[in-house]
Amino acid sequence: MEQKKFDFNSLIGMLLIGLIFFWWTNKTEEEVTPETTKTEQVAKLPENNADQTTTPVFENDSLKSVALTNKLGAFAFGALQAKQETKVLENEVLKLTIDTKGGQIIEALVKNERTYDSLPLYLVKDKNASFNINFGTTDNRILNTKDLVFVPSYTENGGNKILSMKLKVSESQFLEYRYEMKPNDYRVGFAVRSQGLNSVINSSQQINLDWTLDGLRHEKSMKTENTMYSWYYFKADDEVDYLRPGNSDVLNDVDWVAYKQHFFSSVLTTDTPFNNATLTSTDLVKDAEVDTLFTKRYELKTPLQLTNGELNYNMEWFYGPTNYNLLKTYKGTDLAEISDLGWGIFGFLNRTIFYPVFNMLKGFIGNYGLIIILMTIVVRIIMSPVLYKSYVSSAKMKVIRPEMEAINKKYPGNENAMKRQQEIMAVQRKAGVSMMSGCIPALLQMPVFFALFKFFPTNFDLRQKGFLWAPDLSSYDVVFKLPFEIPFYGDHVSLFPILASIAIFFYMKMNQSQQANMQAPTQEGMPDMSKMMKYMIYFSPIMMLFFFNNYASGLSLYYFISNLLTITIMFVIKNYVIDEAKIHAKIEENKKKPVKKSKFRERLDAAMKQAQEQQEAQKRAKSKKK
Repeated sequence: MEQKKFDFNSLIGMLLIGLIFFWWTNKTEEEVTPETTKTEQVAKLPENNADQTTTPVFENDSLKSVALTNKLGAFAFGALQAKQETKVLENEVLKLTIDTKGGQIIEALVKNERTYDSLPLYLVKDKNASFNINFGTTDNRILNTKDLVFVPSYTENGGNKILSMKLKVSESQFLEYRYEMKPNDYRVGFAVRSQGLNSVINSSQQINLDWTLDGLRHEKSMKTENTMYSWYYFKADDEVDYLRPGNSDVLNDVDWVAYKQHFFSSVLTTDTPFNNATLTSTDLVKDAEVDTLFTKRYELKTPLQLTNGELNYNMEWFYGPTNYNLLKTYKGTDLAEISDLGWGIFGFLNRTIFYPVFNMLKGFIGNYGLIIILMTIVVRIIMSPVLYKSYVSSAKMKVIRPEMEAINKKYPGNENAMKRQQEIMAVQRKAGVSMMSGCIPALLQMPVFFALFKFFPTNFDLRQKGFLWAPDLSSYDVVFKLPFEIPFYGDHVSLFPILASIAIFFYMKMNQSQQANMQAPTQEGMPDMSKMMKYMIYFSPIMMLFFFNNYASGLSLYYFISNLLTITIMFVIKNYVIDEAKIHAKIEENKKKPVKKSKFRERLDAAMKQAQEQQEAQKRAKSKKK
């Protein structure tokens, strides 16, 4: 048999086949890796940054698709098209920066306005706000819109700027945030709607909207801004109310929520009221902190309802000034109530009298300090009849005072208290005067006092408007900075409160004699009111000095001018209007006329007579026992 020779070519062929097999085996092992290895090959999206535009980098497009599908399910389609970037909507008064990651507003700049230290005024900045919708999918995923990247598109329609942000399942299936900005308007339309997602969104799981904002400080007085004028307002069940800091409440039929920060507010309104909405307000200012960046944390958590398996909510953002004149133009919203003009009669006076007068004056006067002075003059003139009535009552009481003192001497002792009171009231009735006639004018002035106490510190038109040495009539003026802090007073000296305190001291000093005349002679067992008035003359100015040192200088200016005018009016009435001789003659004439008693007076006299008879019966019973 012939032996086969060694075939060198066959050896080379076998070696080549072995190399090819080895190479193929290694490549297959690299491609068919565990799921965790594939995920590691997908580059992560960077953290949210408004100043940069980033695109995720992947080592392999097919691996990117697999990873996103595993993470997002049906929404991977849109994620393949998306990249993180920022878009801007801007008009004459407002600039919004919106991030495609989360589709949410990351900056809200109120143009033409500045903070107390002359910086641009932001309501949203540096991640102080978060807007998120949480929902489940039919393939058992829980997604948060704040973590997802939307696909943006920009259009314009009739001058309106429209930015659409979409989380896509396909070109015809998506979840959309739609922003629409009008020219020269602080309101921005905001629609949340889905299309074709009834088979993607799990309707058996709750869909939750969560909007949180940490209020940024804007005004000079941190304490005043935070404790007195930053509130969580809302409209629920057709009524506007507010939430106190540190509280939480669950409400139905919520039409809007307003995160108010003194002169500026962030508001979300909805055409479809929120039900079972949880509202929370938290004070972020600690006791030891005087200057801090944030005031309060406001939170809204509310479930959203599906309509035919889809989301369809027409909402509206408002980022702008808490200006009563502006907000009242938004008809049918009741947003003007967050201006906080006071409740009841105080708010009524501000809305119907003081704002119309103020708006009329500012129409032809540009200096707001002069407007306050003129407005004070108008108020004092309107109230002068009340002051006159008070002085006439004082003069009448002065005339009959000797008679009342004589009655006190005629019926001394506690046992004659009832008889003494009857005789004094009879003298007052014949003279045509009453103790209440002096109190009523003072009571009528109280609503004006409290209404203006709300009006000046909340009037947006006064913000950063200067007068004389005060650079901002909506905040305190500083003429001297103290090297230390005085409790309840502060670390500065304000001049307008000093002037107002001096004026109120002289007013009370001048008014002391009038108040003494209005008081009946001191009876046994009763406190001496004249001594209390002496203390009040000094206590009231000091209290005003301390309280108003950190308050709006416009309010202190008003009280200073008001007291000066009151002193002047009192001087004129006392010396040139009231004639005590005529008043005395009138009283003597009244005494001669029969006094017609009202039914109330008849019942009161009968009750007093009965009480007097009972008192005399008790005295007789005690004397018999003795």
